[in-house]
Amino acid sequence: MALASPFYIPSPPVNGFHIGPAYIHFYGLMYVIGITVAILITQRRWKAVGGDTGLVGDVAIWAVPAGIIGGRIYFDITTPKYIPHHWYGLFAVWDGGLGIWGGIALAAVVGVWRVRRSGASAYLFMDAVAPALLVAQAIGRVGNYFNQELFGGPTTLPWALEISPQFRPVGYAQYTTFHPTFLYEFIFDLAWAAVLVWLGHHRNIKPPGLFALYVTGYSAFRIFEESLRVDPSEHFLGLRLNMYVASVLTVVGIVWFIRSQRRGRPAAELHARRPDSADAAESSEAKPAEAATAKPGETARATDKA
Repeated sequence: MALASPFYIPSPPVNGFHIGPAYIHFYGLMYVIGITVAILITQRRWKAVGGDTGLVGDVAIWAVPAGIIGGRIYFDITTPKYIPHHWYGLFAVWDGGLGIWGGIALAAVVGVWRVRRSGASAYLFMDAVAPALLVAQAIGRVGNYFNQELFGGPTTLPWALEISPQFRPVGYAQYTTFHPTFLYEFIFDLAWAAVLVWLGHHRNIKPPGLFALYVTGYSAFRIFEESLRVDPSEHFLGLRLNMYVASVLTVVGIVWFIRSQRRGRPAAELHARRPDSADAAESSEAKPAEAATAKPGETARATDKA
């Protein structure tokens, strides 16, 4: 049993606050903040490759609801023990419960549809949004802290998290401190987002290589995270279902990245706007003039700023 220590992360006293009669859950608030920040980051990155920032908002209008629906469906399938015992339990996202892979999968399908309909390159857009997704996921993990969920096994490390008795899983009631796996993911998400941004600026990554690396890196980290978590989950052959999903997606991400770099087209050959639009024409006409006045080595870096 862990002993109380001033160095441990304390459990939150509340999971929300009142605004008049409405009760605002920190979990939902963090998701709203995360989505907002992701949109702002994507707009900046999309504009840097010549895209219309208005497209980012259009994609978000469709992809965000799709992500919430996909995330909830994945959660209900993979962690049925966490579904609240109410008639609306399947839909109670305010109580926590959005599976990231289900959310990203459905949001990606809807987002690609909207981008292609606009005439822009879906691959360019995917690379623009990849770091933003990681930042949004990191912010969303703060909500898990307030819900006292998604923690790992018992530990007495200095950064251990205190969990209130009512939130401890069956078989762990005698322990008070646990691995804050959501904090581990928070740190990793921000670090991997920074790596992707750096690669986009300093290496000639062919789209959607950055998105493939997002899938690879995040999934590989989840293999580690799933090995620590003790919250209820469906198991197969003694391992958590998410462990298998993470392992498969890690391999898929690696193969996708290698394939995109061998057979893909450079970012300079893809269009961030409809090729026949006036804005795209102006952009293509400006590129030769910019290349003529650029210093040696700047041209390659300019096409890499995504």
